[in-house]
Amino acid sequence: MQTAKRVIVALDVDSADFARDIVSELKSEAAAFKIGLQLFTAAGPDFVRDLARDNRIFLDLKFHDIPTTVANAGIEAARLGVWMFNVHASGGREMMQRTANEVNELCERESLPRPLVIGVTVLTSSNDRTLREVGLDVTADEQVVRLARLTAESGLDGVVASPLETLAVRDAVGRDDFLVVTPGVRPSSATKDDQKRVMTPGRAAAEGSNYLVVGRPIVQTADRLRALTEIQKEIDEAVTALR
Repeated sequence: MQTAKRVIVALDVDSADFARDIVSELKSEAAAFKIGLQLFTAAGPDFVRDLARDNRIFLDLKFHDIPTTVANAGIEAARLGVWMFNVHASGGREMMQRTANEVNELCERESLPRPLVIGVTVLTSSNDRTLREVGLDVTADEQVVRLARLTAESGLDGVVASPLETLAVRDAVGRDDFLVVTPGVRPSSATKDDQKRVMTPGRAAAEGSNYLVVGRPIVQTADRLRALTEIQKEIDEAVTALR
């Protein structure tokens, strides 16, 4: 049984042409495409605007600055036409609330589709040791839950979190409409690369992840479409088994 498309393909590549080839190949099966720091720096906002005309784009730039700067960046992201963008939840309540409010006001004023705004909790490349290195005497699980609550209270639409924390986030926030977007998803046959907190796609979906961000296990294979469809099939089977 086919369920909703949940795979956001990470366009973590170094050129617009390469990214366009991937989008052309996978757009029929992908839920969306993620543009992060590498591709944004290489190709620029005009490329994002162009790709967003016909595709759902998750702009993954993890804005983190003073509230005015982040809110203004969020406004420009909305004007690019992206489907979703993120900010670092560790920027705090004022930063997140102001960004959400000003993006809402802009979209109403200029009759633009409102992008989803989500907060980044703890990067999947980080663990308890990483947090101690920057002066946080808490576990990664505890910090994710704390930031997820703050994100929800600040009026954002969801969080980016490791699939290992999805259930804890859902319990802490208690909102069915609160999105959990999970990187750190790896098929059992794939390497972990620089990810530390990972899970297979089927288990991540079964535990409540709305969208799974997958890059290298799809992009760096000879048959990208087959890799994507196999991951979606694993998700379908896991979700169907719960019904």
